[in-house]
Amino acid sequence: MAPKSDSAEAIVLNFVNEQNRPVNTQNVADALQKFNLKKAAIQKALDNLADGGRISFKEYGKQKIYLARQDQFQIPNNEEFNQMKEQNADMQKQLEDQKKAIGEVEAEIKSLQSNLTLDQIFEREVNLRLEVQEMEEKLTKLRGGVTLVKPEERKAVEGMLSEMLGQWRKRKRMFKDLWDTLTENSPKDPKEFKEELGIEYDEDVGVSFQLYNDLIQHGKKRSRGQ
Repeated sequence: MAPKSDSAEAIVLNFVNEQNRPVNTQNVADALQKFNLKKAAIQKALDNLADGGRISFKEYGKQKIYLARQDQFQIPNNEEFNQMKEQNADMQKQLEDQKKAIGEVEAEIKSLQSNLTLDQIFEREVNLRLEVQEMEEKLTKLRGGVTLVKPEERKAVEGMLSEMLGQWRKRKRMFKDLWDTLTENSPKDPKEFKEELGIEYDEDVGVSFQLYNDLIQHGKKRSRGQ
């Protein structure tokens, strides 16, 4: 006689058949907590089902392992199995297509959310027009030969650069005098001695004093020509 659908045996039998894998009493008790079944009641139900031949069981020492009876399940033949594999492949493809479609929709939603509102577009257009107007005014002045840097500002910068070049020239001369004194009577080759001390000339680091000096001289000539 089959157990009532709401009895402990029916609930346990349904669970074991659905799982169709080896389980012990604790596995069943943990999974069926929502039914408020005590572990002792579950153990009794499992034993009754096993004794009645409704489920299979194996004993491993003091541990009992329960399993759904396999003869109740229809085992597919090769043709049915291959058909099931094809159906599974089709379902997997449909799932991937659905995921791709969902991803595209989510990307579209994100794109729409990141778009500017109409008011923001108008505000940005006004700002861009002002920027373009300002740039066009500067370009017109440049084309007309108008100098955008004030003469006093350029003079101040040239004076600062000239002072720096003077200090640079002075320090180069001081170093040269000191270096000539050190290497004049030294048995070491000056080049090897320089490398040993880790000394680097301007040229070693890609810096040209003459280039900067020519730049300042060119600026002075241009100032006189204006």
